[in-house]
Amino acid sequence: AGRGERMKYRRLGKTDLKVSVVGVGTWQFGGDWGKDFDQREVDEILTRAKELGINLLDTAECYGPHHMSENFIGDFLSRDRREDWVIASKFGHQWHEQWENAWDAKQIRIQLEESLKALRTDYIDLYQFHSGSDEVFNNDEMWTMLDKQVQAGTIRNLGISIGSNRNIYQTDKAAELNAKAIQVVYNRLDQAPEEEVLPSCLKQELGVLARVPLASGYLSGKYKPGTVFSDKVRRNRDQDEINAKLKLVEE
Repeated sequence: AGRGERMKYRRLGKTDLKVSVVGVGTWQFGGDWGKDFDQREVDEILTRAKELGINLLDTAECYGPHHMSENFIGDFLSRDRREDWVIASKFGHQWHEQWENAWDAKQIRIQLEESLKALRTDYIDLYQFHSGSDEVFNNDEMWTMLDKQVQAGTIRNLGISIGSNRNIYQTDKAAELNAKAIQVVYNRLDQAPEEEVLPSCLKQELGVLARVPLASGYLSGKYKPGTVFSDKVRRNRDQDEINAKLKLVEE
């Protein structure tokens, strides 16, 4: 099949974004998953994604120090066509010398400027609240600042990437805050969003980005129960829980 002949596309909620049903998540480009990437490898992945008709890239301000993942993507975009891609990024943390939360409106404005610079673009298609508590979520100053950026065109659409896939509070507030998409953990091993989050998205006509679709690799078929992970993300998880999930996969 030619480029994208088999890929399906959907409008993301009430946005005007036409996105491929499969996107490329880029947390791994920041080095947290046990492998360091270089620009050549990133180029190969994104070139192959484009050949397959994928146009959605999801990244974040804290995927690697100093906007590492966004910088890799920006370097690639500078040699490709920006308008061919839908770029989703996130806000709420900063990782300069060390990783830390940064939920103040002024800090987020700086993160946005840094993300635009790293991505080598003058707009972000979907800018998402990144796994914050309800306490930091309820910040009028933050949402007012973001709304002004939407009006200015530096942000095309706002979204909410919920930390807990049962966070119905933030999901229910989306339309009110002019957020048009929810990002949530959803896969064969974790279908909790079906209970409340997805029905709320339907009701509000929100787009849904399902993250961790392969359950952190457990659904890839590469791992057997008893596997011990050494990367920065999975090594901190409960081993019994990992084994239980990998047993389910075998079944």
